[in-house]
Amino acid sequence: MREVRESDIETFYLQQADPESAAMAAFQSRDREAAFARWREIMANESGVSRTIVVVGSGGREAVAGHIVSWEHDGVQEVGYWVGREFWGRGVATEAVRQFLAVISTRPLFAWAAAHNAGSQRVLEKNGFTYQRDDEGFRVYRLD
Repeated sequence: MREVRESDIETFYLQQADPESAAMAAFQSRDREAAFARWREIMANESGVSRTIVVVGSGGREAVAGHIVSWEHDGVQEVGYWVGREFWGRGVATEAVRQFLAVISTRPLFAWAAAHNAGSQRVLEKNGFTYQRDDEGFRVYRLD
């Protein structure tokens, strides 16, 4: 993981615009302008923490695999992540969450996963999150 760079936003936009990925996350994709504006807000928010998830391939070339963020919402600290479809099933999200938990010390920490997204639920469980409840098509997890 590393700090988010302006140049990462294009990849983040393309990843969230992928219909299969958006369906898996139960997320309404943003158009390009809205996606870039939202990422600039995230990067400017001094109370939030955001990181780019990177994978180093053959020859040491770095690929942007996704992102992970944490922010306060309604008095609780939340975490969310997105990994591009080409990186699914490789342990990238699990490792990114593990590393990010060393950066974010606030507990409890909450995460939401689409009820049909067993992979994301498993990522959270492997990192010590416990299921709390279902809420409007999502499963809510907590880490103490």
